[in-house]
Amino acid sequence: METKHIALIQGHPDPAGNRFCHALAAAYIKGAQAAGHNVQLIDIAHIQFPILRTYADFYEGVAPESLQQARQTIQSAQHLVVIYPLWLGSMPAYLKAFIEQVFRPGFAIDKGTDGLRWKKLLAGKTAHIVVTMGMPAIIFRWYYLAHSLKSLERNILQFCGIKPTQETLIGRVDSMDDSKRKQWLAKMELLGRSGK
Repeated sequence: METKHIALIQGHPDPAGNRFCHALAAAYIKGAQAAGHNVQLIDIAHIQFPILRTYADFYEGVAPESLQQARQTIQSAQHLVVIYPLWLGSMPAYLKAFIEQVFRPGFAIDKGTDGLRWKKLLAGKTAHIVVTMGMPAIIFRWYYLAHSLKSLERNILQFCGIKPTQETLIGRVDSMDDSKRKQWLAKMELLGRSGK
């Protein structure tokens, strides 16, 4: 099996680090390292950065110094793993703010020479998105049509050239017993070993 350079973006904004998302990330990293993959963790809760507020700042501004290491980690990775909890039907605001700061023109996308089409600067990378939620995952996927997840996949990752993307939805985390949690942690460790 080919070893991979993997960037794991821990998207839970709680800096305490004791959420199920953190345990899932740790299990993935454990499995990936055991298989010889190189994994670098980007824990957004421990990075201070401002929220973008203007069109000009997004297109013409520079990402803050605090995010330069995260950008380098993403740039050098072959595979991205993004883990976050579903809050109000979407990713937490701080994760969205991180993505807006990092995935700017010049890093993730750029205007083509014709000025009409965008160049996908992160082409060749793949991704796996892991989302935890209180509702049953089947409700999110089939009733709500996983709209926010599809938006992340299509409108952000694929727009930058990152594909294919895989997804893992973990529902009922609030009522999950220890046995079920251990099963999910074992699955994440296996995903890490496979580099997916």
